[in-house]
Amino acid sequence: MPLKVLREPFDHPDWLFEIKYDGFRALAYIEHGSVRLVSRKGNVYKSFDTLCGKIAESVRVQNAILDGEIVHLDAAGKPLFYPLVRRRSPQQFVAFDVLWLNGRDLRKTPLSERKRHLRSVVPAGSATVLYADHIDANGTELFRAVCAQDLEGIVAKRRDGLYTPVETTWVKIKNPKYSQMDGRRELFERRRSVLA
Repeated sequence: MPLKVLREPFDHPDWLFEIKYDGFRALAYIEHGSVRLVSRKGNVYKSFDTLCGKIAESVRVQNAILDGEIVHLDAAGKPLFYPLVRRRSPQQFVAFDVLWLNGRDLRKTPLSERKRHLRSVVPAGSATVLYADHIDANGTELFRAVCAQDLEGIVAKRRDGLYTPVETTWVKIKNPKYSQMDGRRELFERRRSVLA
């Protein structure tokens, strides 16, 4: 599900709002006691074997597809991007949606219901798999709090939205002063030139 960009936060009773975690977006395919983490471009992440094993141990389902973010959190729970790029441990998976659960396709189910299903499979108190909580209606207040804590931003999603990437109902509002964006473009340009 792609994210459209919006410049300003807003409040609306038909929307819910989540913290935007700074990491690598991934779908977690859970099946037969194993997990694959797949990028937005369809590539399997090969350097998160330990995280995959811990997700498989934590999420007790027959099969599932979770949408989320691979992150590296500090002791206060703040995402740290550069340690994640360097594959520092531990890594966590923050799940914010479920597309498939125990043989059932949930993509045509409203987001509010998918979040209830997701909450039921993400184990409480897990150090590895985290549930991306949300607040209803009040995006402006959450955005102010996120900016005050120097986090990346927020994501707004329609409560009744279906998981249809062609007609996305998700928007991101980024913190314009987010400190961990400094030097990121140069980092990825260096990586591209090394790989070229």
